[in-house]
Amino acid sequence: MSHAERILTVLDSGLDHAVQLVIYGRSALALGFSDPPAATKVSLDVDAIIPVSMVERMQSDTGFWEAQENANRILEPEGLYITHLFQSDQVFLRRDWESHLLPILRPETRWLRLFRPATLDLILSKMMRGDDPQDMEDVDFMIRHDRIPVGLVEEAMRQVVLPDLIELRDAFEIARPRVLGLAKAAGF
Repeated sequence: MSHAERILTVLDSGLDHAVQLVIYGRSALALGFSDPPAATKVSLDVDAIIPVSMVERMQSDTGFWEAQENANRILEPEGLYITHLFQSDQVFLRRDWESHLLPILRPETRWLRLFRPATLDLILSKMMRGDDPQDMEDVDFMIRHDRIPVGLVEEAMRQVVLPDLIELRDAFEIARPRVLGLAKAAGF
């Protein structure tokens, strides 16, 4: 069982109602792709995106937040946690990202309805830390796994909605040539 599966199973066990969760980052790679890199399976956390349209509902869902706190308490001795839940307007995504969500079918959960962004949106989200080596390894994996042509990567970059923070805009510009280079090197 990957760390992401463990975290989400514990979170699910603390819920008593359905909750939609869009995971991204390494946990999305571990759970949303066949044969993901081994390093993704040992990531210590699960990151999630809350669509702007759902922010108020999520904020008022005390049952979810109690389950999340309880899961972190249970998982603390193992060094695992779920704490990074970002509004979608704080993440590099295409404008229509919600219409491209993909279901995640493992682990089996009773209450959690798990999804991940489309691969192009995951690639964009990996650009938030510039050309971070770990993120670029993940981008290379996704491009090769889904055989994504450079033209689709370029189109996603044109469609991205960037948060209005100069540091994030700079990170995007730093990552852009590196991601395009990975796409060109893959040759699809």
